[in-house]
Amino acid sequence: MRIGLSGGAASVEAIITQAQEAEADGFSSLWFASRVAGDPLVAMAMAGRATSSIELGTAVLQTYPCHPLLQANRVIAAANAMGRPGLCLGIGPSHEPIVRDVLGLSYDRPVRNTAEYLQILGPLLRGEDVDVDGTEWTAHSAGRAARPEHPIPLLLSALSPRMLRTAALLADGVVLWMASRQALESRITPILTSAAAEAGRSAPRIVAGLPVAVHDDLDEAREAVAANAVSYAGMRNYQQIIRAGGGTDAADVAILGDESAVVQQLRALLDAGATDVWAQPVPVGADRAQRSASVRRTRSLLSALARQD
Repeated sequence: MRIGLSGGAASVEAIITQAQEAEADGFSSLWFASRVAGDPLVAMAMAGRATSSIELGTAVLQTYPCHPLLQANRVIAAANAMGRPGLCLGIGPSHEPIVRDVLGLSYDRPVRNTAEYLQILGPLLRGEDVDVDGTEWTAHSAGRAARPEHPIPLLLSALSPRMLRTAALLADGVVLWMASRQALESRITPILTSAAAEAGRSAPRIVAGLPVAVHDDLDEAREAVAANAVSYAGMRNYQQIIRAGGGTDAADVAILGDESAVVQQLRALLDAGATDVWAQPVPVGADRAQRSASVRRTRSLLSALARQD
């Protein structure tokens, strides 16, 4: 089972150690938010040089504040610095409160903006030049683009039907957060696979990210998930995907329970179309010792599953 973890630590040195330990424990990937280490790409490149096989992905880098040509050059530089295949670029338009209120940019046409962004970014990651004059983005890259030494998979953070079809046509798949089995079955997998098949493209990769806690007290585990998910309350995109999964808050879609229940829920994600699971172990407990023990229990189960063929 391809299982990855959320990446990130207080320092670059700690991120390198985290990657080495995750690789030794059999995990297939680590996924880094855009704010990790200020910008995760340098830390990822250094961690990639200190490991041999684990995939290091972004989940996700924001599109709006960075021109796609600049984004491609940044990512290719980091991927080349790794010295091996293994960097995966997850990208997305972020959320309206961040783009409009924090960055002061328009969020009026996120689907069109993202589609034009990918029309430029995708070819650049393949080492191709682009000449695109779009409504949202323009790029003429001849002589200005870095050349990748290894393949760089491109995943889109896509939740709505239109964005899923954009991912199917212009990316290698999707990287998701808070998308439950029900959301995969009812919306994401059918739309994504159908659009890719109609375009004659290969089956898309679906990386499904969710909070996970192996714990015997479900109420306590739900409280811990809720406490760790307060930032999602004001994000409309997350609210929509949680509702699509039959829930009203993050605890409703998290993977919770004892070892047997968690294994069953993880396998259900794969049956619903996920190709990869991205797990964020949630600490549960009244004090630091209990929370640390709960994370060790969760990680131990996930590691055992990750080692299975």
